[in-house]
Amino acid sequence: MWTIARKELADQFGSIRFLLLFSLILMVALITSYISATHIREALEGVTKPSHVFLLMFTVPGKFISLTQFIAFFGPLLGIIMGFDAINRERQHRTLSKLLSQPIYRDDVVNGKFLAGIITVSIAVVSMVLLVTGMGLLTVGVEPGPEEIGRLLIYLVVTVAYVSFWLGLAILFSILFRSLATSALAAIALWVFFSFFIGFAADLVANAVSPVDNPQDVEQVVAHDRARETASLASPAVLYSQATGAILDPFQRSRTGVMVLGFMEQLSMERFQSPLSLDQSLLVVWPYLTLLVGVTLAVFWLAYAIFMRQEVRAV
Repeated sequence: MWTIARKELADQFGSIRFLLLFSLILMVALITSYISATHIREALEGVTKPSHVFLLMFTVPGKFISLTQFIAFFGPLLGIIMGFDAINRERQHRTLSKLLSQPIYRDDVVNGKFLAGIITVSIAVVSMVLLVTGMGLLTVGVEPGPEEIGRLLIYLVVTVAYVSFWLGLAILFSILFRSLATSALAAIALWVFFSFFIGFAADLVANAVSPVDNPQDVEQVVAHDRARETASLASPAVLYSQATGAILDPFQRSRTGVMVLGFMEQLSMERFQSPLSLDQSLLVVWPYLTLLVGVTLAVFWLAYAIFMRQEVRAV
């Protein structure tokens, strides 16, 4: 497995398409973060700097979107570009049968390719966050505290798991389809749907399951919104956004977008002014983290099971 992983790592870092895509994503991420850092620095001039300023580098939008939103939308392309031809490329080059004729177990092939993809994704994400962090230190002039560093580490783990889901999905399509173009288009089609059209699909599901007959009825509005949010959890992009939201924003205290507050809760709104600790933020997003890791493992298990049962012919 490690032999195949090392070979795949050499292929990935020597691939022109991977280097071009990673350079493009890194360039846009740095530009977006620089614009966000400039806005933060201008807003904090002559003002006492509040806590957790450094995390705003990742959550405050630049011209269009924030860094976390950019990675949620375009980070999956890294996983897709590394996995859509993982197996069917070997079939087209007629090297899969030769590979399995060596003293290599069949599961080592798919495990080694997935492991190499995870290592590549980890290196790419860590280098991106380190560059953004260094630019933030120079631009904003605020050093991250221990808790902010811990939040960034958890954010790295969640991001790697998110991109690994798309890597496993691309490997699954490379096993199911023999054509490179078909596997790539299938993965990109799902990426487009889950990233850009899941909101429309969630609205349709919410309208069918919990319609709002009277907009003045609070219970109907809340039930409709909860149904829409539940349906949108089918998208890994939504899971990733929800999981990283409370991690990078200590002031976020709820997973839902609609909260009905009673009279006593409205009187005690000052409790929302203090940030949550790291362990409390983890409790808020723990369901999303569990779902994201679970769907990643489920997709890879499906690819593993199908590959182990496929027939490999020496042609």
